[in-house]
Parts: sequence; C-alpha cells; structure tokens
Amino acid sequence: MNIRAEHEIHQRRKGRNVGVGLMLAGFVVLVLALTFVKITGGDFALPQIEESQ
Repeated sequence: MNIRAEHEIHQRRKGRNVGVGLMLAGFVVLVLALTFVKITGGDFALPQIEESQ
C-alpha cells in the first residue's frame, strides 16, 4: 500500500471546492427562504377556476 503526502495544489483545490460548495448551499437557502416568505406573505392565492355552463 502506497501512502503519499497530499500535494499542495490538491489542498488549494479542496479549499476552493469547499468555498464554492458553501456559496452554493447559501444560495439554495436564500432561494428557499424567499420562496417561503413569498408564499406565507398573505397575498398569495391560488388561481380560481371559473366554471362555465
């Protein structure tokens, strides 16, 4: 079994990937929060279906 030390460039990539992942998670949370606020704001209503005869 070959055990090698992680190269410096891999450490930098891992740090960048963690940063991008956190930004993506923050964006998803922001979109979900805005959606929740919009729906529970009180002025949200489902469209009424008019019955024609």
